[in-house]
Amino acid sequence: MSIIKKLATPALALTLVISLSACAGMSRQDKSTAIGAGIGAVAGSVLTGGSPVGTVGGAAVGGVIGNQVEKHR
Repeated sequence: MSIIKKLATPALALTLVISLSACAGMSRQDKSTAIGAGIGAVAGSVLTGGSPVGTVGGAAVGGVIGNQVEKHR
């Protein structure tokens, strides 16, 4: 069990660094879509008590809203 804990932290940090570097070439609209999807996923999960369907639904709705908000700026 302790080996899993030792490997989980560096793996999580590496995943975070790689995911943040992927955003470097994104347009403003793409960034807004990704942020909206993230916020929507968290909100959907909270509102449905952690349901996977609520999380995915919230991410989809949040992504669409983020995309449309940046389009009209």
